[in-house]
Amino acid sequence: MYDLTSKVALVTGAASGIGLATARRFAAAGAAVILVDRNADGLAAAVESLGDGRHRGVTMDVTDEAAWAKLADEIDRDAGRLDILVNNAGFGVFRSIADTTLDHWRAIMAVNLDSVFLATKHLLPLLARSGNSAIVNMSSIRGIAAAANTGSYCAAKGAVRMFTKATALECAALGNGVRANSIHPGHIATPLSAGVHADPAIAARLLADIPVGRVGTPEEIADAILFLASDASKYMTGAELVVDGGSTAQ
Repeated sequence: MYDLTSKVALVTGAASGIGLATARRFAAAGAAVILVDRNADGLAAAVESLGDGRHRGVTMDVTDEAAWAKLADEIDRDAGRLDILVNNAGFGVFRSIADTTLDHWRAIMAVNLDSVFLATKHLLPLLARSGNSAIVNMSSIRGIAAAANTGSYCAAKGAVRMFTKATALECAALGNGVRANSIHPGHIATPLSAGVHADPAIAARLLADIPVGRVGTPEEIADAILFLASDASKYMTGAELVVDGGSTAQ
């Protein structure tokens, strides 16, 4: 049920962290993976790490609509199909509302939310053509439960959660075979979060909020994404899968 042989998958933010772990899971399951990231060097290393010639890297800004339109045309020309879309690219810089500038707000929205809309808009025709495809959008526990000094990030991830549900219902109404679900990680040890986890005081506060007593790994989130992308979840759409060590159960 986790067999992705003959499928084509696209993962954004794929040069490191959860995106790279997901690309590796997909490749191991048999998919040809298109890795998208703005980090050209990291992307080249990521593609090389997958170990065969089925995969390709695309260096691009996920907030650039023209780049998405161009990539959709290239995938159509080269592969003729797309079966899985994982909108993983994102970042967070946490500040109080008073210290959040409009430029900061817009940057958070652009990468975490606008990119999800743009990828969905331009790649949906290819996904629909497959007739049995999956969109997995990266939200967060902050798309479900807020915290102080995370206003812009909460707003973006909450919007991803609801956009995913709207996408699922629209695709179901069209009968195009596209499922859409969101995934909501808790605290995960990634390169982007390394600075936070390296601070003993902050790390202690984080661990105190996680019932299982540890942060998660990118591979654990990738496993959940593989489930949502595969036929193992074929009756799931418009759902939110929380993978957080019990944080939001409190």
